[in-house]
Amino acid sequence: MLELKNIRFDVDDDTGHVDILKEVSFSIPENKFVVITGPNGGGKSTIAKLIAGVRMPTGGQILFDGRDITGLDITGRAKLGISYALQQPVRFKGIQVIDLLRIAAGKSLTVAESCEYLSRVGLCARDYINREVNASLSGGELKRIEIATILARGTRLSVFDEPEAGIDLWSFQSLIRVFEEMRASIEHSSILVISHQERILDIADEIIVVADGRIAQQGPRDQVLPTLIGTSSALPGCEKLQGGN
Repeated sequence: MLELKNIRFDVDDDTGHVDILKEVSFSIPENKFVVITGPNGGGKSTIAKLIAGVRMPTGGQILFDGRDITGLDITGRAKLGISYALQQPVRFKGIQVIDLLRIAAGKSLTVAESCEYLSRVGLCARDYINREVNASLSGGELKRIEIATILARGTRLSVFDEPEAGIDLWSFQSLIRVFEEMRASIEHSSILVISHQERILDIADEIIVVADGRIAQQGPRDQVLPTLIGTSSALPGCEKLQGGN
């Protein structure tokens, strides 16, 4: 489905030239739940942005279903079926949840259809369908509404950048249940999550560890996860993995 070949990304800042990603290569097959983890500053979120088209690599190639999409922007990639969920979902004053779902689906969903997507992410549809997507919603509510829009789109590849960021423990537990259901129902698509959280890693089919701009480790969950739990030795500069906070 998705393949990154020798991806490089560098920037020039006040400290000079910085190599953020250095020859990163990996693939995400169809029907897989993949988690990228690693120490802060290692390049994980940059990879997510490069896949989504938010940023462009300075070298290498990105293939999606065999097609070279390296030069496509975020709109072009969205049209091909790649969705991207931000760490902090955007609020839209004046737009109701049902409007957002219809925009995501690209068609005029019925109220019943819209409610089904909200129910799948654990929200009581009648309480949310006509709510504005504004500051009245908590971080956890916004995260689940954002996931509902991705479900409505029916994308081939869904990318989530640290979905646990900024939410409380109850919302985190709800988020885990949503991801477990998404993994169980994967069909002709894949999910990529950037996360430090053990409970999200435990859902993964495959885990990719990124450190210092390189792939430090990758493989099936059962092989990689035991080397990460309860120790920071595998991830220099990374705190001990925990189940939520």
